[in-house]
Parts: sequence; structure tokens; C-alpha cells
Amino acid sequence: MSPKPISRRRALVLGGLGVAGLAAGAAGWLSIAQTGGGFAPDASGAPLRQPSILDSHGGRLQVELTAASGVRLAGRASAALGFNGTSPGPTLRVRPGDELAVRLTNRLDQPTNLHTHGLRVSPQDDGDNPFRRIDPGAWFDYRYRIPPEHPAGTFWYHPHHHGTVADQLFGGLAGALLVDHGPDLPVTDDRVLLITDTTLDADGRVVAPGPMERMMGRQGTLVLVNGQHQPVIPATPGATQRWRLINGCVSRVLAIRLDGHSLTQVALDGAFLPAPLPRDRVQLAPGNRVDVIVRPTGPGDYRLLTDAVDRGGLRGRRGGEAISEPTTLATMTSAGTPVSAPPLPAALPADIPPAGPVTRSRRTGFQMGMGAGGMRFTIDGRGFDPDRDDQIVRLGATEDWTITNPGPLDHPFHLHIWPFTVLASSDDAAPTGTTQDVVPVPAGGWVRIRIPFDAHPGRTVYHCHNLDHEDLGMMATINVQE
Repeated sequence: MSPKPISRRRALVLGGLGVAGLAAGAAGWLSIAQTGGGFAPDASGAPLRQPSILDSHGGRLQVELTAASGVRLAGRASAALGFNGTSPGPTLRVRPGDELAVRLTNRLDQPTNLHTHGLRVSPQDDGDNPFRRIDPGAWFDYRYRIPPEHPAGTFWYHPHHHGTVADQLFGGLAGALLVDHGPDLPVTDDRVLLITDTTLDADGRVVAPGPMERMMGRQGTLVLVNGQHQPVIPATPGATQRWRLINGCVSRVLAIRLDGHSLTQVALDGAFLPAPLPRDRVQLAPGNRVDVIVRPTGPGDYRLLTDAVDRGGLRGRRGGEAISEPTTLATMTSAGTPVSAPPLPAALPADIPPAGPVTRSRRTGFQMGMGAGGMRFTIDGRGFDPDRDDQIVRLGATEDWTITNPGPLDHPFHLHIWPFTVLASSDDAAPTGTTQDVVPVPAGGWVRIRIPFDAHPGRTVYHCHNLDHEDLGMMATINVQE
């Protein structure tokens, strides 16, 4: 199969990165750009289903998760991946102070592991350890000890074995993880909307990305909500719902809006905002979570959409071609007798770290460019090495980090275990004032964050959450020592 030629427009967008040389080696790949998919969704417009819920009891949740191929997506059988035979996998629901015990069994044909994205738990041993390797046919028992002071909110889980992360998430391995006992919000329904994308061929097999898709960050042709294609969310005029929006895509940025309605944001990345914030749309980088309150204004069908997003040097393009049309995620169908709902509380229990002295400032940066072996994706000029300590921090320190990005593509920064607050960014985006764990670093720009390393000594990683870039080397280690 011949590689798809690079248009002059694409070459101009990517400038001096040497992409032509990269794409010249693409022969033989069955790529997203070359195939465009071929899988025809069935049952579009079906009622939105919630993943099965596994709930803790008596301070403990013990579950078994099996990662394997063969799930139903968009109403059809496929060779995509899932946990316990579904994509997304079951929703795990725990409370502060609980122990979450997970036996993960690997029925894939490549190594895997498990990352509890956003949980503030130990990164060591049987905790949220990204260096753990579970080979095909093997299993491992994880023990996540959730601190009593852990905030209530929306988190998620997905594989994190370096080199296979993007493929396994694109294949469908993801699930929601909720920490309960937050404030009582006056809602009639509390729904998980885990948004993923993938590309399947006509036989339901996951289509591998070519080098160009990996470099840009792949975007699937099939965008799903809870594994469904454009489902219907039932609603009643005036009755409020809480939607827990999770961006489980490999690299797609979601700019979500609801026809005819505002979305009242109450939380970001598992942390409540200081007060409800009405928005015309909410934007989620890969890995972000946003909780919104929706109140139907009247009867009718209203589309939930995601707009095309400028990802830096791509300038709102996919594969070098301009895109402007929105993608329909779901439809809210409001019907029945209107009801009245109590107002939202004026203030929320925001997760704002206590003020304290900053003990150190650091700079670290995402870089991409041509090297001797082709395109390189690095942090501070070095590719990922699991045996090297890139940052050493003292437990109890509070540090200000400036993350730089001189390249032509946005890169979402994610730090495991320790949430941060955004202080400022080169694009003048207004900080929320509360903690988060993913923040986009603009192309040619920077973001400044504050990180309190106040708990959980151990060793873990920070990386670009465009997971193709992470797998290609854009990840580094951090060791927090007592």
C-alpha cells in the first residue's frame, strides 16, 4: 500500500519538522487517514445507557477487571477492547477512606497495567504505579488506599504501560471512577458521559494509525458516548441533571455545547469550583473531566455537540484539511410536564490548597523535532527513561513549575498523584482557582502551575496527555522523597 502523499498545505502547517521524511516511511501501514474507517454504527439514537456500577461497602470495593478484545460498540459486535466485556468498563464508586482492591487480568496480546487518573493515592508498589508491567495471560492485585480527606468527584481509569497506552485507550479500555460523598446537588439524574473515539474497519477491527496520525495525535472517525453512537438523553422540562463529562479520547479536544442551553459547570478534574459557573460551552483536553448541571428550558430535541478545536499548528485542521463542522455526541430529548427544581447552592466546597511558602521554582518543557532516527518527542530534550529520575522533590514542598512548549502543536500536561492550580498562561486563559490534573500548554507558549507535594512519597510520571506523544517519548519521571 502506498503512503498517502502530503499536501502542500499540510507541509506548510508542519513547517520545518521534517514530516515529509517521516511519512515516506509509512508504506505498509493501514492508517486512519488512508482507510477512513468503514464501520457502520447501528442503533444510533438509542437511549443513553449507564455503565454498570460497582459500589463499595463497609469501606472496601473489591473488583476483578479483565482486559480483552470483543465488545459491542455503537450497537454492533466488534474486535475492539474492553474491561469485563464492555467499553467503557464498569463504573467504580468509592468513598473517602475506602480501599479499592482491583485484580487486573490481561487477556490482550501485549503488556498492560492500570492508572487511576486523578486519584490522590500512593504511586508505589501495588498503588497507582505506572512502571508496573502485566504481561499477556498474567494478573496483578492493586490496592488503592483512598485518603479520608480525598475530595469527592469524577475520575477515571485506563491503561498506562508505556508504548501501548494510546493503542489500548483507542481500542476502548477506559472506565469511570467516582468518589462519593460530595455536596447534595438538587438534581434528578446523575449521569456519566464517558466520551471516546476510535476507528474501526468494516469487520469491526481497530484501525492502526499511520506515522502521520501518531505525530499529530490520532482522532477516530467514530465518536462515542458510553460506547454508543449519538444516544438520546431523556429529560423533563425544568428538571436538573448532573452530567459527568469525561474526555477519554487519545488526542481529541472536546469543546462541548448544548443547543439552546447553557451548561453550568460545577467541577473540573474531580474538584468542585468555588461557585457554579454558567458557560456557553466547556472545553476538555484529553484526560480532563468537567461536571455540568443541565436544566431543560422546555420540550424538544437538543443536540449535544463538540466543535472543532484549534490544536495549535493544526489551526483547526485534521490531516491538513480544514474542518469546521461540529460533531454530534448525543441528543437531549425533553418531554413531559414541566417541573420546578431548587436552585443550585451559591457556593461549592472548592478544593483550594492552603496558602504557603513556595519552596522552589522549576522549568520543564515539551519539545518535538527531527533527530537522527526521525521525529523525536521529548521533555527537556530527553526521551522517556523509566530508570532515570528527571525531577527530585522533597515531600512537603510547594513548587511553582513553568511548562513551556515552543512547538507548533498544543500539548496537554498531566501530572500523576499531585493536583495543581494554574497561576497563569501565555494565552491569558482565566484560571479556575481550584485544583486540576490536566492543563493544555499552548503551541509556542507556556503555563505556570503551583503544586503542593503534601502527601504520598514515591516515584511516578508527568507527560503529554496526547497519548501518542507520550508513547513516543514525551514523558518524564518525578521522585518525591521523604
